[in-house]
Amino acid sequence: MRRRWAFGAMAALALALMVGGAGALLGVWPALGLVGLVLAVSLVVIQRLEARARDRRRSAEERLADRLLAGFPGAVILVDDAGVVEQLNPDFEHHAGYPPGQLLGRRVTTLDVKPLHGDMHHALNFAAARGQPWQGVLACRRADGERCYQDTVVLPLLEEPDGRRRLLLVQRDVTRMRQRYLHDQMLLEQLQGTVSRLPAVIFQARQDTSGRIGFLYLSEELQRLCGLSPEAVLDDADRLLKRVHPEDRDRLTASIAQSAVSLEPWWLEYRLLVPDGVRWLEGRAVPRRRRDGQTFWDGLLIDIGERKQAEQRVQQLVGTDMLTGALNRRAFFEQGEAVLALAERHGRRVPLAMLDLDHFKHLNDTHGHAAGDLALQAFAMSCRDSLRPYDLFARIGGEEFAVILVDSDPDQAWEILERLRLAVEAIELEVDGVMLRFTVSLGLTILEPGGSLDGALSRADRALYRAKREGRNRISAQGPSVTSRGAS
Repeated sequence: MRRRWAFGAMAALALALMVGGAGALLGVWPALGLVGLVLAVSLVVIQRLEARARDRRRSAEERLADRLLAGFPGAVILVDDAGVVEQLNPDFEHHAGYPPGQLLGRRVTTLDVKPLHGDMHHALNFAAARGQPWQGVLACRRADGERCYQDTVVLPLLEEPDGRRRLLLVQRDVTRMRQRYLHDQMLLEQLQGTVSRLPAVIFQARQDTSGRIGFLYLSEELQRLCGLSPEAVLDDADRLLKRVHPEDRDRLTASIAQSAVSLEPWWLEYRLLVPDGVRWLEGRAVPRRRRDGQTFWDGLLIDIGERKQAEQRVQQLVGTDMLTGALNRRAFFEQGEAVLALAERHGRRVPLAMLDLDHFKHLNDTHGHAAGDLALQAFAMSCRDSLRPYDLFARIGGEEFAVILVDSDPDQAWEILERLRLAVEAIELEVDGVMLRFTVSLGLTILEPGGSLDGALSRADRALYRAKREGRNRISAQGPSVTSRGAS
């Protein structure tokens, strides 16, 4: 452009000099004729120079295009509006297996696995009709018949003066990539099938920098475990977290916070509220922290309901007297301390009584130990029927038993124990044709908030022996809060 303007400027200067000189020598009109001739010659020269420059630029652009096509790692195909191949890049044969001469002049849909109505046919129609690019993966066939997959872009070019529109197809072979994808997809499906059959919930959880917990993955076992779909909990983690038993929520929160701070493995046994009741779960997970401050856990949730039931059965066996089914001494002290701790928090007094079968040694010596065992079993059954389900009833040793009356004041304690005494007095036990009858003596005391269970048992034991001395088959009390009452 600068050259053209420079040439124009020089021509204008020469023209001005010629007009001036010719006017001085020949006059005005001959000078103007000479100027017109020179101007016409100048225009012709300028046009030829511009055409030559355009040819040089076009040749340079064509050479650049040829170099780009030669270096493209795939197929580049130019087709007319009917899909007939007009031009191919040099690497086409290596890419598709077809010699260029074999495809030139033929429809490009020859490459499709379905030449007549395959996806390539629809892609060409889409790009030609809408004037918009089309992109996708096409199933093609190489010259040797081998199926391959081509990532294809169909570009509509500018319309020709006659209204026709050429199309440019650019293809890249993604067969190996697709094969790897299909292989990975198969492995993923196998893994998902294995995970779905595991008797545990596999999960990934995340705690963001604000402390909010969310789930990124939950296996399908969650549906069976608690009736919640994984999708629902992924959308809102509180749908699962709110189902944690109220008594276990603080422990769960504390354990998660501790694991997030220390990055030690998380482990907890807790209860979950489910439609059919309560379910025990064991949670285990390994934490990791990202650079952005978020903490992730990869872990599992296991239903341990059967194990908990077995533990309870074992605990019951360990804490139960085998002959009478009452609590043994060890279990009585463990559960009794828990009752007293709860009563202390609420400022309540707790009645406690010792019970002893009257003349049990004589019954054993006269009728045998088998009869004595039957008497103990009948006595224990009668006591359980007279007491409330939440009262603690234990065999302390031999024919001695103890009772803790939960949530009872002294007057209520007297009524309950009197009902028990009368029930035992009414027992009739036939052994070898002999009708056995026996009675029970009771010693009652009241534990004040913060009192000692051992001390209360000692006071109740003293009250029991007072009842024995005063004639048996009666209730005696020890302590300022209660007074003794005899048998009616």
